[in-house]
Amino acid sequence: MFKQSAQHIGTYYAATYGSIPLRPSQAGSEECQILIIGGGFSGLHTALRLALAGKQVVLLEASRLAWAASGRNGGQALPGWSCDMPPFEKALGLERARLLWDSMTWAAEEMRELPLRHGFDIDYRSGAIYTAVLPRRVRQLQESLEEAEQKYGYQQLSFIPKQDLPEWIASPRYLAALHDAGGAHLNPLKLAQGLAAAIEAAGGRIYEQSQVLGYRETGSGYVARTAHGEVRGDVLVLACNAYIDGLDRTLSKRLLPVGSYQVATAPLDPELARSLFPRGTCAIDNQFVPDYFRVTPDHRLLFGGGCTYLGGIPKDVPAATRPYLERVFPQLRGVQIDYGWGGHIDCTMHRTPDVGRQGQKYWLQGFSGHGILPTLAAARAVSDAILGDEQLLGLYQGLSNPRFPGGDLLAAPIEAVGKAWYRLRDTI
Repeated sequence: MFKQSAQHIGTYYAATYGSIPLRPSQAGSEECQILIIGGGFSGLHTALRLALAGKQVVLLEASRLAWAASGRNGGQALPGWSCDMPPFEKALGLERARLLWDSMTWAAEEMRELPLRHGFDIDYRSGAIYTAVLPRRVRQLQESLEEAEQKYGYQQLSFIPKQDLPEWIASPRYLAALHDAGGAHLNPLKLAQGLAAAIEAAGGRIYEQSQVLGYRETGSGYVARTAHGEVRGDVLVLACNAYIDGLDRTLSKRLLPVGSYQVATAPLDPELARSLFPRGTCAIDNQFVPDYFRVTPDHRLLFGGGCTYLGGIPKDVPAATRPYLERVFPQLRGVQIDYGWGGHIDCTMHRTPDVGRQGQKYWLQGFSGHGILPTLAAARAVSDAILGDEQLLGLYQGLSNPRFPGGDLLAAPIEAVGKAWYRLRDTI
């Protein structure tokens, strides 16, 4: 499914970034200690941590850095995983699941501090709210708060009853919400470019438009072949996520590329924009397929929520998204939409992250649409393991991520039918 491109697609982030640096393509033969394939958050965070540890790092990106989900997402940095904690508890037990949760709270704080440490801006804004549409979903919010406090010692959540919601969000749609003081929102493309600059400052080498056509294991490491050369590394890290395609068929069979899309409005009147989120948070509801939205520093509303388990993207993303946007904010009925875009997220069967190793080959994938903080937490696990501490990686490897049933032809239709049932339950 990969389509190589010399440019980012027409997202709000790319259109407003300015001049995005173009790094060279790989050519000739070279060597390194750590060879990373994939220039999204997974690969960039791993590369930075290893370069700062003094390792010789080469990162190969088939298109542009953050060309896929890492540069197109909703920009919400939410503590937790798409699957929530029950699958971790079932696979690992509560005590070991707590260790992974602690690594997630570390990631939330690290995301706040990392740009300051390396001197780049990501439009970081603190605070997120989780909203509920249905009464039974309100109970889920309350249960989530109690579980977070009692099981995991997480004290950053507070319950917002319906009568207090106007202080947080100017929408009549919701019955209650949770505020997460540990959540945040940011510009993902700025984050990716800042990470890349920090990697290069630490001595790492980054190549764009350098699709890996194949790799092979040798007696002393791995060799990745590009169109114009090859790179040999002692250690291989696969951070391709939804775009791994045929590069590693074993890993790709554990993923289903799911289409996801969102829009950005024209700049709103600043007073109107501030009124949508009086406390400056972002929002995501707790439906099975959630709406997620936030206001940007230039007063636009970013709004997403649609997904297609057969992998396609609507031809007219603004038209497909507008009804959902206006359902949440009827005061924006008829608002001009300047940008509409989509891409693919890497879903696993159980929505659990697929992070592991085999010999000196490591991989990070399966973030299932919830990737800004989980990719950082997983990159810590992989980089720590490469440097000799395998505790966190061992926890991830205790999770089960089976192949999707049905093979290449039937996996997506089977999954689509199953997810349609859960979407139906969102309405009753």
